[in-house]
Amino acid sequence: MPVSTSVEPGAAIATDRRPGAGTRIRVGIIGATGYVGAELIRLLSRHPDVEIVGLQGRARDAEPIGATHAHLAGTGLEVNATLPPVDAVFLALPHGTAATIVPALAAAGTAIIDLGPDFRLRDAADYPRWYGFEHPAADLLDGAVYGLPELHRAELASLRSADPAIVGAPGCYPTATLLALAPLARAGLIGDLVVDAKSGVSGAGRETKPELMFGEVNESVKAYGLGGHRHVAEIEQELAWLGTTSGVANPGTKAVDFLPHLIPMTRGILSACHVRPTRATDQAELDALYAEAYGGEPFVSVVATAPATKHVTGSNYARVHVSHDPRTGRVLAIGVIDNLVKGAAGQAIQAFNVVHGLSETAGLDQLPLAP
Repeated sequence: MPVSTSVEPGAAIATDRRPGAGTRIRVGIIGATGYVGAELIRLLSRHPDVEIVGLQGRARDAEPIGATHAHLAGTGLEVNATLPPVDAVFLALPHGTAATIVPALAAAGTAIIDLGPDFRLRDAADYPRWYGFEHPAADLLDGAVYGLPELHRAELASLRSADPAIVGAPGCYPTATLLALAPLARAGLIGDLVVDAKSGVSGAGRETKPELMFGEVNESVKAYGLGGHRHVAEIEQELAWLGTTSGVANPGTKAVDFLPHLIPMTRGILSACHVRPTRATDQAELDALYAEAYGGEPFVSVVATAPATKHVTGSNYARVHVSHDPRTGRVLAIGVIDNLVKGAAGQAIQAFNVVHGLSETAGLDQLPLAP
């Protein structure tokens, strides 16, 4: 879809992205009319250090946001064809679109948080294979940071004084899967890996599709992405990085067997990761690994029993469970998130906070919704 990059040079904070005392960071959202765009507006509208100064959406101009997202009418925001000058921009666009506009945004000094896949993968050669396009800004991939703060907090913080500053926010399935598996990968315990994941229908976006109609989805569970879901590329990339940086080998991360399912619910992802470990282990060792990894994390909780997606609905929280089966010797690691928050908008804001030197939890402190 055609998008504008009307961001004036010098609009962004060039050398230090932290806001000055009493000032707010001017933020724009391109792709504001989808589900992820709506969540960005909902969360950023109550962020103490942010002012939303512009929304851009497909074929919209001077349209109240309430016309598309009725629950956001109270914000008084409008969707327009262009953005005013901004310090940071969130991109919630189809794959291949962000890569065409990021160079101009980066040249203006704007901090970029891309919620699509265009800056998640480090190797440009992976884009034709997994996404079907040649990357038009391959020279920017090396400097982009994969925006999972629990894995890349230091790299995100380094963008505070970097130019350009590009964050490739992770996909929803990889977020739940990587949080479940990261401690095992750091310990070199992944000998063989099968990931069985399930998602609510909002993960498929807001466009009308026959297979997502109520009559098709209700009372049915459907496997899809057989033979290689696109998110496998991120999962394999990040698990390999974890092993390399920890100086260990994880044979099971070289060709991950990943099978996603569509579940008749609106929000939520559950990723069940079945691991045959590289060596003998036990519950005590696993508990210690996960406590060390997540003991100080603001949004990740390690729980003693299998978590449910309802435990995190509407929040940026993730719940992780790990158990060892002494009969089979296998390890089961489970991660649950809200796909639109920790799996998309919330996580992007969490990364934005780190990049701008803010409290990591700013704007994200709401508890999950229940029932």
